[in-house]
Amino acid sequence: MTHSHCSRLRGGTRLLAALLGVFALAHTASAQQVINLTAIDGYPVRAMWVKEFAEFFIPAVDKRLAATGKYKIRWNQAWGGQIVKPGGVLEGIKRGLGDIGVVTTPFHTDKIPLQALAYVTPFITNDPLLVARTLDKLAQQFPEMKQEFASHGQVYLATGVVLDSYQLFSKTAVKRLSDFQGLKVNGAGTNLRYLDGLGATGVAGPLTTYYNNLQTGVVNGAFLWTEAAVSFKLAEVAPYMLKADLGSVNTKVVTANAESWKRLPAEVKQVIQEVAVAYRDRLAKLAAAKGKASEQAFAKAGGTITVMSGEQRAAWAKGLPNLAKEWAARMDGQGKPGSKVLAAHMDALRAAGAKPLRDWDRE
Repeated sequence: MTHSHCSRLRGGTRLLAALLGVFALAHTASAQQVINLTAIDGYPVRAMWVKEFAEFFIPAVDKRLAATGKYKIRWNQAWGGQIVKPGGVLEGIKRGLGDIGVVTTPFHTDKIPLQALAYVTPFITNDPLLVARTLDKLAQQFPEMKQEFASHGQVYLATGVVLDSYQLFSKTAVKRLSDFQGLKVNGAGTNLRYLDGLGATGVAGPLTTYYNNLQTGVVNGAFLWTEAAVSFKLAEVAPYMLKADLGSVNTKVVTANAESWKRLPAEVKQVIQEVAVAYRDRLAKLAAAKGKASEQAFAKAGGTITVMSGEQRAAWAKGLPNLAKEWAARMDGQGKPGSKVLAAHMDALRAAGAKPLRDWDRE
């Protein structure tokens, strides 16, 4: 066989291999299933949990799916009121306006009341990661917690804790409990019970309204966490922070529309579920880190921080009605395991080293 003939054969083999490669790639591309998913939240991207959903959750899901190449998600991200308002995610996911989203739970204490657990147990811990993981464990232990979401056509994926601790931000300085007299205070809802007996009035509403409410005098103060106060520039209208460390609470749950979830392939479900847990932990760690840094940022923006004395904090905790026992009795009355969930929650937090100012479950 001549040298030129051998060269031609080798060239032909290479061409055939290249053509087969192109065919294989084309086949893989055509075999890859593209899934359309709409992610929703009424809050804007500057809200930490929305920013992290866009910049961490979605890329993490995409990266894991790309490893096998079988599935690709085409995301439609609808934040900041494009599809729903801040309090509209639960209903939006239920109605199929979104396939996955972040439900802000304090807006829905009538529909998903077991999610209010950390709200009715203030003054226990400022550890967002501990609270997030404890709530998720309780959701595994007590199926009723997931069932509340199932009754609204959605699948519970993971709890989110985005705040290290609630504090008070106000137009005038508040240093002690007597300074609350006559104040009007914005809050998410359940946390307004912290004003019981202080002579202040609670005004429920979403975080996105606080700046304007403070600026126009609708309220004199607001319960929120320092990172959010900085992100939403509250130092401009409420330059006084009372560092009372009311505690870390769960305010978010990542959920998926039940019908959308049912249609997803098993691999995609597993990836989304795993990333939801990673997102939970990431948010909690960010909340803890940003809480510390945000105090400096608040002061730099012109804010004044007063640390409440231990004596005043203890008086606040002890002066409240037993919010937890009231809540547990209400849940028990509805056939939900309120008292059991409360005891399990408190036991888990104490076992992890939390030092409650008040043992809500033992009174």
